[in-house]
Amino acid sequence: MVWRGDRRVPVAARSRMTGCGCAGMVGALLGLLAGCAAWAQTAPGAPLPDVRQLMHEVQEHQRQLDKVRESYTYTSLETTQDIDANGQVKSTKTEEHEDFFVNSHLIERTVGRNGKPLDDHEQQKETERVTKLVEKAQNTAPGQPLEGQAVSIGRLLDIMDVRNERRESFRGRPAIVFDFVGRKDAKTHGLVEDISKKLQGTLWVDEADRQVAHVEVRFIDNFRIAGGLFASIAKGSSFRFEQAPVAEGLWLPTGAEGTVQARVLLLKNMRQHFTERDYDYKRFRVETLAQPPAH
Repeated sequence: MVWRGDRRVPVAARSRMTGCGCAGMVGALLGLLAGCAAWAQTAPGAPLPDVRQLMHEVQEHQRQLDKVRESYTYTSLETTQDIDANGQVKSTKTEEHEDFFVNSHLIERTVGRNGKPLDDHEQQKETERVTKLVEKAQNTAPGQPLEGQAVSIGRLLDIMDVRNERRESFRGRPAIVFDFVGRKDAKTHGLVEDISKKLQGTLWVDEADRQVAHVEVRFIDNFRIAGGLFASIAKGSSFRFEQAPVAEGLWLPTGAEGTVQARVLLLKNMRQHFTERDYDYKRFRVETLAQPPAH
């Protein structure tokens, strides 16, 4: 259960969830060969790793790649649809961002909305916002969220039951897969831990690179913020997130998708479907990486 605090989920309060691509034809071929080699090295009856140890390895591997990530940027396009009570789309909005990393923290600069670039005034305001965010990232320790509560992997594993650990092939690469569900009887403190009790999902970890390749999660119960006075998220709201290898052992996001039903301030019902597509991976001043295959 690794959700980085720097991934976005556009719910009532825009919180961030937690992290894809291929490095051109040569990179794809090398990745294919590496995947085949990994399968060859994994005996069919090889024991599965301990999940707690596995997730700590994922976290440590991510830390080792933090500096490499800071050499890359990519574009993200988020599409948000407002849905009416009959399931019909009422409106669609898009935002385009330039994403980069500072001191391990993801920074997003908005460059366009609804297919149009920001005007001069909007660009100035966005530059001021991003400058402040960069300064905050530089003064916030790696691994700590820029906003909100920090929760360790070990703590999340205490709150959730892990079951059905298994091996699968995910996009042609061997993966360790397990299901998780929040424990209703777990004693929690703070918003993130409280939310974790309401979640159920499945997580895929790339066995060779020790990176989260895919995660699916949904609310199995209603979640109320401030007793429902501020907002409540309805049972059945769901999200998925993917990332894939780009280069230098580095994994970056390829996209996300989710459906949210919420009630805000006891007055407004909100139903939204969102997608995020990540592409145009670039190494600063050096090279542009090929876009990953379409899902």
